[in-house]
Amino acid sequence: MKTRTLGSLRVPAIGFGAMVLSPGVYGDVDDARAEAALKAALDGGATHVDTSDAYGVDGHNERLVGRAIKGRRDEVVVATKFGLAIPEGEPSRSHPVGYAFNELRVNADPRLIRRYAERSLRNLDTDVIDLYYSHYPDPGVPIEDMTGALAELVRDGLVKHIGLSNVTAAQLRAAHAVHPVTAVQNEWSMWRPVDPGLLAAARELGVGIVAWSPLGTGFLTGTVRSLAEDDFRHNAPRFSAENLAGNNDRYAPIRALAAQLGITPAQLALAWLLHQDEHVVTIPGSRTPAHIEENLAAADLTLHPDTLARIDAALAKFEVTGGTLL
Repeated sequence: MKTRTLGSLRVPAIGFGAMVLSPGVYGDVDDARAEAALKAALDGGATHVDTSDAYGVDGHNERLVGRAIKGRRDEVVVATKFGLAIPEGEPSRSHPVGYAFNELRVNADPRLIRRYAERSLRNLDTDVIDLYYSHYPDPGVPIEDMTGALAELVRDGLVKHIGLSNVTAAQLRAAHAVHPVTAVQNEWSMWRPVDPGLLAAARELGVGIVAWSPLGTGFLTGTVRSLAEDDFRHNAPRFSAENLAGNNDRYAPIRALAAQLGITPAQLALAWLLHQDEHVVTIPGSRTPAHIEENLAAADLTLHPDTLARIDAALAKFEVTGGTLL
């Protein structure tokens, strides 16, 4: 697997987003299948594994990752997040989102951050977190104060690198002034452009970008025609029956281009993203080893400038209907 750098941290160009391995995301899944998927990802070179204390019930996803990396911890860059799995009895504040439930509840109070980290360390069964993110900005906490608390975790050896997720350029700059930020994790894909100001700030500061949902929550695979009853994407306006049909029609030129190139739409989407910046990496998730292998092969694809121009021209006409999470 080709590697790239996020700040001073070297990771595979394509890692693995473990959120899909907990029940309640794309329908039910058992731990045996989930662990087989994680093993396939690690064996394929996707040794940058991204999780969160909020994925699954009671730290399910972190504990799953912890079991999967046991015996091979030195191979893996473990990234996790905090701020959504709020301890009982603690207050929360609203972060608006574009999904049907309208908001997430967040608490990134500096006094809780060590407690969050220690809980994640127990779940992951490890003594250090390689890359530790705030999951969403807390509107009640200055990002400088939160970053200061994270810096203490680095000082004390609980965390190696600090990350921010779902932030603005101004928030990145403010945090980076307190302590170097290694990576920013934001949604970025063919159907959700990154904010140009955030990209410019990351480049200026030497901060890497981790693109979450690089396959548009599965849409960019070209295979989503309908959703199962228990699929989390029913909350996403882009996946309503009407919007999904229209978006699939608009996306047809990209699927056709992938066919011409002899690759899958998912591979084209991932390769295109890797061509956008030398310090961007992606973390697609899947429950199927064959799909994981397919995704990881995209790291070796080189797209000709003419192909990239054709993609950009097609995307310029691709007006997506419906919002995303942010």
